This record gives sequence, structure tokens and C-alpha cells, in this order.
Amino acid sequence: MVKLYAMSILYKNPNSAVWLKAAYDLQTFSFFQRGSVQEFMAFVSKTIVERTQTAARQSVKEGEYMCHVYVRGDNLAGVIISDHEYPQRVSHTLLTKVLDEFAQKYPPHVWPTSSESSIAFNQINTYLAKYQNPREADAMTKIQEELDETKIILHSTIEAVLERGEKLDDLVAKSEGLSIQSKAFYKTARKTNSCCNFG
Repeated sequence: MVKLYAMSILYKNPNSAVWLKAAYDLQTFSFFQRGSVQEFMAFVSKTIVERTQTAARQSVKEGEYMCHVYVRGDNLAGVIISDHEYPQRVSHTLLTKVLDEFAQKYPPHVWPTSSESSIAFNQINTYLAKYQNPREADAMTKIQEELDETKIILHSTIEAVLERGEKLDDLVAKSEGLSIQSKAFYKTARKTNSCCNFG
């Protein structure tokens, strides 16, 4: 199941990280577990930002979750917690987009002294909801999946023909739609190509 659980924006001070904004989607957890899960995700997010170098990205596996982190050169940081199936490229693209929008709205001089309650950045909730389906939210992922589906269809079509015991040579020989010249061209091309095969 492809799932985003949390998205956080933090500011990385030399000694610790400061929370600026966070959003969670914990509906898949039981009501009584949500508080503990959110607290643990917040702890992991803060810890991973503090341990990531400035101007660096990384993806870290923590149990059944993936933590994607990006600390910009200006020490603005973002963390996404997802399951293992969520595409890593989409996570990092989303982090870049969210941090850029946040930096446009809030200048760097307010980051060290701000708190989560003083920041009004509801776009984080919108992005968390929109990017639950990476295929719809990210055009590159959608195109790649469509290409993969096409490739699967092509492979299965060729395999289906081979399973029936038909060979292209037999089809060409039986074909009434091909002229004698086309059949001769096919045979010549086939012979030419077969002399170059070493397998």
C-alpha cells in the first residue's frame, strides 16, 4: 500500500532542530495508537534532521517506514515519512517543492525564533493529501507507470505468440499479404542477422 504518513518542516540549529510545521495522516492506525505513533514520528523526524548534514538529502529505513529528509543549504529542513512502496524520487521532489514554498512565505530570519503555533502554512496539509497517490501528483511517475504497463503488454503479446508454437518464419511463409519480394527480403535479412549472432 502506497502511503504518506507525515510531512514536517524544521529549522536546523547548530545544536538542535526547531519545529516549524507538521502534518500527519494516521487514519490507518487505531484511534488509541495515533498519539503514540505521531509522537514517535515527530521524534524520528527531529533526530534525523539533527543528524543530516547541511545541503544533503537522505532516505533512511526505520522499521516498516522510510524517512526521507532534505536539509537545504540555509538549514531549512523537511522530512517525509512513508511506507517502503512510496517512490523515493517523488518524496524528494515533494520536499523540495514544500520547502521552496515555505521559504517564499516565511523569510530565513524568522525560522530560528518561530514555533509551530506561530506559523500558518496550511499548504503542508494540502500536499500531504494530494501526494497520497504519487501517480496522480507526479507527472513523471505517471508516465513511467504507463510505459511499464505498455512494456508488460508487449512482452505478454510476444510470449502468447510463442506459447502457441507459432514462429515468425512460419507466419511469413504462410502469409498471402506479403509479396514474393518481401518474403525474399525477410529471408535474406534473417540470414544476414543470424550470421552475426554468437549465442
